[in-house]
Order: sequence, then C-alpha cells, then structure tokens
Amino acid sequence: MNDQAPTIDRRRLLAVLGTGAAAGFAGCLGEDETSGEDGESDGDDTSEVEDLDNRMIDHPGDEPITFEDDHHCIVCNMRPTNFSAWQGQLAHETDVGAVFCTPGCMSAYVAEPTHFDGADTDIVGAWTTEYRSGEQIDATEASFVIVTDEDGAPDDPMELNPRVFADHDDAVSFLETWDAEELTEDDIITFDEIDREVGSIYRGDRL
Repeated sequence: MNDQAPTIDRRRLLAVLGTGAAAGFAGCLGEDETSGEDGESDGDDTSEVEDLDNRMIDHPGDEPITFEDDHHCIVCNMRPTNFSAWQGQLAHETDVGAVFCTPGCMSAYVAEPTHFDGADTDIVGAWTTEYRSGEQIDATEASFVIVTDEDGAPDDPMELNPRVFADHDDAVSFLETWDAEELTEDDIITFDEIDREVGSIYRGDRL
C-alpha cells in the first residue's frame, strides 16, 4: 500500500505487539467469539476450512456481496456471519475476493495479500462495517481510527480492531470519546494508507 502512510507511535506499536500476539491467536481459535459493541455472541464458530490455501471467493467487485455461512475470513478462518457488527470484504480486479470477520483482519490482508495466498492483483473494491451505524460502507472512502490499547476494547473480536467511519468528521469526534489512550488526527488514516505497520498492530501474529 501507500509508502507515505503516517508513522504510528512506536511505543504504542511495541506494546500492542508484545501483548497481542498470543492473545490474537487465541482469539482466532476460541469458541466464544463476540460481535458488536454489546459483546453478544452471534453463534459458535467451531468449523474450519479444510483447504486453508483456497479461501478466495468469486467477487464481481462492483458492489458488496452477501455474506454466506460457508464464508471464512482469509486471515483467521472465522465466519464473518458470526460478526455482523465487524465484518468486511474486498475484491481484486481478477473477479476474486476475500471476506473478513473484522477490520483488523482486513488491515492485515490489505497490507500483504499474497502472504495470505490472496491474489497478486489490484484491489478494486472494499467494504466494511461502520463502527457506529453497523452498516456496510465503502472502505476505500472511509476513515480508520488506529486504536491500539486493548484495555479500551475488551469486547473486540480478535482482541483489537480499528474503528471505521464513513465520514472523517465522525472519526474526529470519536477521538474525544476514546479514553483508553491519547489519540490525535494523525491516528486517523485512509484505506490507501494501510501498510504492514498498521496490519501488525492488529494481527501481528499472522503477518
């Protein structure tokens, strides 16, 4: 992705990576996944894809597709249908795509698609669930707030995820409500600014 992405505070990055690697892996395989701000479970996620090298799906790329029960996150293997308040998807120019249980997993994939056996072609469309409205929005036009303190997000699936907003002003307003750490507008990035550093904040154990 864009090499000009703003540098995330190194102290916060190291703190997250130090505590998140083992916890993040546990979050992938746990039987008690949660979805949304209220922490309610959308159902067990105990089945796994037998062929982990074949999780790409057909995707036309012009609009989001409907999530199906047999879809699995290409990063962590959980079912996005169990996480309706967090799920996302994207499409490559070759009419294939991937689905994600959370924007944290999407960030890891966007940083390095081929690391997850994704397509080595341009991403032509991406959608994710907005943090407040719960609706699917165009991720390529969204603002991502890079939160890094897990203590402020105890109910997040996979331990921690960026907060995504369709409107930049809403992302700025969120900064005033996030008490877990001090964030500034420098911690708000666009889809094109997602890189390995950002992906590692959320899924460093996977990259």
